[in-house]
Amino acid sequence: MLPLLSSTTDALAQAGGADLLHLAAATPPPPTQEAPDTGGLADFLRGFFGPLFLVIVSIVAVFFLFTREITRFAQFIILAIFIGIVFYVPGIIEVIAVALARAMGVSAE
Repeated sequence: MLPLLSSTTDALAQAGGADLLHLAAATPPPPTQEAPDTGGLADFLRGFFGPLFLVIVSIVAVFFLFTREITRFAQFIILAIFIGIVFYVPGIIEVIAVALARAMGVSAE
């Protein structure tokens, strides 16, 4: 039976094993191209879709008022307020998720 491990270490030592080990442990160079900056993306989307959201809510609310569907109007306004809070308050999703996790007994750190 051939000693495979000893012959492998001998072959690596003869081929310059320290250099090969150094090459294997080297970290890759940093990428030359940077990732796109998305810092202002949320602000841009709020600025773009915010007025559109308010216009749609206003049109639908006026429609419900003119057709005298007060129950649907109240339901729609409550839903629109909830969506508006989620849309306009930054970080509210994270706060709600952490609160729900703590309420269920899950560590949220």
